Amino acid sequence: MTLDEYQTEVRRTMEGGEGKGDMRLAIFGLGLAGEAGEVVDLLKKWIGHNKSRDLDVMKGEIGDVLWYVTALCTDLGLTLDEVCRANSAKLRARYPEGFSYERANARRDGGPR
Repeated sequence: MTLDEYQTEVRRTMEGGEGKGDMRLAIFGLGLAGEAGEVVDLLKKWIGHNKSRDLDVMKGEIGDVLWYVTALCTDLGLTLDEVCRANSAKLRARYPEGFSYERANARRDGGPR
């Protein structure tokens, strides 16, 4: 499945079409935070509580996060492709040689953003 195909599928499951105002954006943002919290809670249980790792459950929760990210993009008139490209360009500028702890630590100390 491509990003465009996924975005089309998410659009099909969004209520009432695109651009329905700030309340809808708030619901999508709150949903994203809630689902991200579920991912974090699973990690906490795996790491801190020594629970067994169920990757199917994690896949489902990450999928829920992706749905909300996609719904936000769709409502704002952005494609996942353009968001991914912009993020990739930002990361290439930030880490031209690839990730390094030195470069990351320099950012925390006021280094290049």
